[in-house]
Amino acid sequence: MFPFAFEWANDPVHFVFMGSLYAVLVVLFIFMNYCGIRATLDWLCKKDEPHHH
Repeated sequence: MFPFAFEWANDPVHFVFMGSLYAVLVVLFIFMNYCGIRATLDWLCKKDEPHHH
């Protein structure tokens, strides 16, 4: 299924499927990194605040 595998066929179905797969994986990777960075920054900024009960 991957271009480096022997079963790869150069037809539009493979390109659409692999293109959409890689697009979704890239979007998920970017979104998860964004969430991780935001969580880390929120944790660092709130660490210095006193506790309110």
